[in-house]
Amino acid sequence: MVASTQFGEKLRESLASETFVKLTLSQAHGEPGLRNLQVRIIEVRDGRKLSLVWRHELRDVTKNYDVTKGASLILELIAQRFRRAHLFTTAGDWELRSRDGNERLTASKPAFKKPPSVSHDRQKETATSASAPYLRALEVTNAEGKARPGMSGKLAQIQRFTEVLGHLIADSPLREKKELAVLDMGAGKGYLTFATCDFFASRGVKARVTGIERRPELVRLTNRVAKECGYENLEFRKGEIGAGHYESNLDILIALHACNTATDDALHEGVSKGASLLIAAPCCHQELRAQFTPAAVLRDVLRHGILLEREAEILTDGIRALLLEMHGYKSTVFEFISPEHTGKNLMIAAHKRHEPHSARTARERFRALVEFYGIREQRLAKLLGEL
Repeated sequence: MVASTQFGEKLRESLASETFVKLTLSQAHGEPGLRNLQVRIIEVRDGRKLSLVWRHELRDVTKNYDVTKGASLILELIAQRFRRAHLFTTAGDWELRSRDGNERLTASKPAFKKPPSVSHDRQKETATSASAPYLRALEVTNAEGKARPGMSGKLAQIQRFTEVLGHLIADSPLREKKELAVLDMGAGKGYLTFATCDFFASRGVKARVTGIERRPELVRLTNRVAKECGYENLEFRKGEIGAGHYESNLDILIALHACNTATDDALHEGVSKGASLLIAAPCCHQELRAQFTPAAVLRDVLRHGILLEREAEILTDGIRALLLEMHGYKSTVFEFISPEHTGKNLMIAAHKRHEPHSARTARERFRALVEFYGIREQRLAKLLGEL
């Protein structure tokens, strides 16, 4: 019996026996921008339905189906559009992977002991509560859980970040780990460091979170707030980004709004420590702009300063994503929040690959790219030994 047929039987059995918890389809092909498809059971007026949520980079699309019809559609989608399917049930979990016509089904112990609520009218889960004590202590919100004047954008950014973090964890083997090591480089006032710690704590995951910040007054402030709010696994240390502060295995590396090549230093730290997930929101792309020697066909475009600046930003982050691909990661670049909340709203996310991967073609594309633009130096490429 082929693996996909076995997987289909497990899916139908779980639906019939009411042991089904959820299903995630990922690694879509033929539809750029589609991150994954998530499936759960909901109870509506005319009975139980399968709710399918197509998660794209900038939007979600939800459709509900009768259970039998929905199960058949899911199996068609697995065969035609997705290379990976992960079924969670209270009896056991099954993961189906397909690549180049080869299929593999892996069984594991159940991650969930009971099915979730199927109420369609349940209150939507918020990744970060506006009433969280750390938000008040850091003066993002007031005693009523409302954003303070001038801080609504910051609150929206924090909440969106933890929502994105949830999606990234769900698409990673880290979703099954109960202990994690997290490093936030360039933590600043610690808004997102606290949000990350709170995110995992609320889900019963023991995450040891460390924030690195070079300004001693902020390190003192954030350590005091962490102690007052009872975050025993959260610590802030004084130091520079990329200075080798983390001495043990690392699961997640976060670097948001690290200036110029500090983003490269942080990404290199994550790669060198073997982090399973890298999350960066770059800032201040200065390194490549002065190096451009554009081909003649681009000179009439890039003679305008603003267009040259934007081209430098696009090229810098594109090179970073490509370098991560070359060094064992699957990377994606997307807008993680509306520009009205922050102008630096581009995010690079990279999952460490766990299957064999050849970097030869990616390295060839990298060489062609830097040659076309006349790039002589790029910080991450230098740290990784590529330039």
